[in-house]
Amino acid sequence: MVDVKQIKEIAKRAGAKILEHYHSDVSVNFKADTSPLTQADLDAHTEIIKGLQQYYPEIPVISEESKLPVFDERKNWPQFFLVDPLDGTKEFIKKNGEFTVNIALVKNSEPVLGVVYIPAEDLIYYATEKEGAFKQKSSQPPVQIQHSPYVKGNSAKIMVSRSHGGSDTKEKLAALGVNVSEEIPSGSSLKFCKVAEGTADLYPRFGPTMEWDTAAADAVFRYSGKNGARKSPLKYNKPDLKNGEFILGLDR
Repeated sequence: MVDVKQIKEIAKRAGAKILEHYHSDVSVNFKADTSPLTQADLDAHTEIIKGLQQYYPEIPVISEESKLPVFDERKNWPQFFLVDPLDGTKEFIKKNGEFTVNIALVKNSEPVLGVVYIPAEDLIYYATEKEGAFKQKSSQPPVQIQHSPYVKGNSAKIMVSRSHGGSDTKEKLAALGVNVSEEIPSGSSLKFCKVAEGTADLYPRFGPTMEWDTAAADAVFRYSGKNGARKSPLKYNKPDLKNGEFILGLDR
């Protein structure tokens, strides 16, 4: 059985590695898909893999910074860790603090545990399917977070990406009967967590994301419901790990 306390510990160790680079000049390389890559991404990846292998050597790991196992191999995995060592690399480079360490445990195409750590704030969101969702600042006691589902027809506060904004988001939501009252910009997987804690009602995403971008924070959202787990439009361990368009928090 995976202990969320150990996963939180691993995420914090990875966050410490990231902060070693945060206040210095950042050298940026680019991957084949033109997304940025820094030494902080790689150091966090190494720290997470080391920790997961120490505690759970029998559970496979998929990380953004490692080679993706072929689908024929991983489709039969009963469970696996899905990791983004530094989600929000663009925000890290901008030094605005809105970057996270994401670690999720996935079973049967759904995240059953998720840890989202914000190193710049020493703030952690985490959730398990049995215990619910929590928010914890530094060494303070964790606080359970819950939210009420958005009621269609009401005006909605929505999360929008700070670095990947779409100009037609309001129009697409209006076609679905959603009137946007406020747009709240944020980076990385924090957008999921803001919906989970009730800061926003919805997070619409009409641009590309990968499974490692969303899994940990999706767990925080799913298990923050007041009356049981919330429905999420996302599934995991797909053949190419790409997410389609989604609207988080809109029960249809």
